[in-house]
Amino acid sequence: MERHKRHHKDDSKNEDDLISDLSGCVLHLILSFLNAKEAVQTCILSKRWINLWKTLPTLTLSSSNFRTQRSLEQFVYHILSLRDHSTAIHTLCLQLHYNHFMGISLYRMIIEYAFSHNVQQFRISYAIIEDLPPRFFSSHTLTSLHLSSSFLLHSGSMQIFPNFLNFPALTTLSLKYVAFRRSTSYGRCTTFHNCVDPFSAFNMLDTLIIDCCVLLDARNLCISSTKLLSLTICMYDGDPRDNFRTYFGIELYAPTVHTFNYSCGQYIPKLVGSKSVLSSIKHVNIHSSRYMGSGEKSSIIFNWLVELANIESLTINFFALTDIFLFPDLLKIKLPSLLCNLKSLKIKVFQPISIPAETVDFLLQNSRSAKVSSTGSNRVGESNLFLLDSTHDDSRTFD
Repeated sequence: MERHKRHHKDDSKNEDDLISDLSGCVLHLILSFLNAKEAVQTCILSKRWINLWKTLPTLTLSSSNFRTQRSLEQFVYHILSLRDHSTAIHTLCLQLHYNHFMGISLYRMIIEYAFSHNVQQFRISYAIIEDLPPRFFSSHTLTSLHLSSSFLLHSGSMQIFPNFLNFPALTTLSLKYVAFRRSTSYGRCTTFHNCVDPFSAFNMLDTLIIDCCVLLDARNLCISSTKLLSLTICMYDGDPRDNFRTYFGIELYAPTVHTFNYSCGQYIPKLVGSKSVLSSIKHVNIHSSRYMGSGEKSSIIFNWLVELANIESLTINFFALTDIFLFPDLLKIKLPSLLCNLKSLKIKVFQPISIPAETVDFLLQNSRSAKVSSTGSNRVGESNLFLLDSTHDDSRTFD
């Protein structure tokens, strides 16, 4: 009887700690969803977990998890000194906050450590570019960079994107609230001194996100990349300033772009690019945050649809759609080359609303079999779009 009880107790213990029997790779994956402070705290769970955090390839540090700067510094020194230094850092996520101060020396030390351990993915919020350590500016292992300076643009202290970065392996680049400045080399720019070309050195880049960025001394942003597949641009919807340009033109020299997402407020730029470049784009998402009733904006969006002749899917929100058809006479125009390859039309609406039949008919004049659907999503890049199980017909009420 006693042996049976002991055997039952051992079985119960094993069942309660099945997670510790998982492989180190699986446990590392679980820990990767935690910030560094939480990951270290798992060492009390069992013997299996005591040293597990020391070989964790993902390091997520958030200044908001610490009450004082001193406690943050002590934790960082502790984790970096005790960590297994033979283990590479795959991902560094540095979440800084405007009301949580981090000293420059600590800021540099964390980034220096990650880049000296072959970091591949780096995410940083509230970045201060001028305080980044020298090792950051040249990395042969970095494949993904997400950099945001957040509130600094609003305060007038702009972070200028360096034009001398050396990231030969970089495939994904996401920038938010940074400024671009011209270099002495104009790259592919056709407008010479009126253009800035900050991405041409990233030969492996396939995904580019530009969110609320500005130009300092140029009128156009040149995007030149031989391998770029996905381009997302969200315009900074603020009033123009004397010292920087919130609205700018786009020159596209990326012959492999497949997906183009664009979000704007009161401004939409002219799109400059060769016919071969624009014809490579297959999927377009246009979001306008407000209805402007501007004839110029209407004509530019309309020209986009004419120039992007080979797109197969178009997602457009109600405001952008309304801007296009500001003038009823536009709906009477027959264009043999308009959206000939369109297979899917998705319209974003905020509430159930009736779209005039003439509007949809105009867009589908050369692609009558395209599927039409609606969605309540109103943000570029969201994944909750859905497609109705019906093809284009006479019903134009979207819910």
